[in-house]
Amino acid sequence: MRLHHVGIAVEDLEAAKARYLLLGYRVVAEGEVPAQGVRVALLEAEGETLLELLAPLAPETPVGRFLAKRGPGLHHLAFATRDIEGELARLKAAGARLVDEVPRPGFGGHRVAFLHPSFGLGVLWELVEA
Repeated sequence: MRLHHVGIAVEDLEAAKARYLLLGYRVVAEGEVPAQGVRVALLEAEGETLLELLAPLAPETPVGRFLAKRGPGLHHLAFATRDIEGELARLKAAGARLVDEVPRPGFGGHRVAFLHPSFGLGVLWELVEA
C-alpha cells in the first residue's frame, strides 16, 4: 500500500493552513466529518502526498482529546487500498489490533478504517479506500 496522506492534529485550522501555504501547499478540499467531530483541510504540493489537517469540532471528540493529551502534531498515517475489507481481514489475521472492524465514512466520501497505534509502533494507522 502506498502512503495516501499524513494526518496532523491542529488547534487552529486557519493558522495551520497559513503555515503550510508558506511552503507551497495548496488547499484542495475542506469540510467537516461530523461523525468523527473534525474540521478537515486537505493540502497538496505539486501532486505529492497529501497532508490532512484536523481540527476538533469540540473538546470531547477524538481529535479534541488527542490535542488535550498530546498537543498538536502527527495524528496518523493513512495508507491507500482498493480493497479495505480484504486489507482489514488480512491485517487482523496477522495480529493487528483494529479500531474499526468495518469501514466507516471518512472525509471526501472515502471509506476508512483505523488500526490501533500499538500495531503501528505508536502511530495510529488509517486505511483509506481510494
